[in-house]
Amino acid sequence: MAAVNRKTERGILGSVRKTAAGLHRAGLLDKATMREFDALCLTPVDPLEPEDIRALREREAVSQSVFAQYLNVRKDAVSKWERGEKRPDGSSLKLLNLVRAKRLKAIA
Repeated sequence: MAAVNRKTERGILGSVRKTAAGLHRAGLLDKATMREFDALCLTPVDPLEPEDIRALREREAVSQSVFAQYLNVRKDAVSKWERGEKRPDGSSLKLLNLVRAKRLKAIA
């Protein structure tokens, strides 16, 4: 079977989710199953290495301070992530993944 890239996969899942939503509105799909479809369509959140975080920030040509403001964290957090002292998690990791996929303007 041929490999499917993430963009194609998201497009397919989006179409399936749209169909499922129609079935749900028509009463043919229960709430629990609809929630499963919703979960499948979430953007994946991958862990990032310190060098990946630094590369993201440098690609966007912003300082640690500015990057921190976009991510709604303190500059120390960005600095520690880039040095590998701490790892981003939760909403910070989700935002970093969005920046990686869609650039900084996606969260501006």
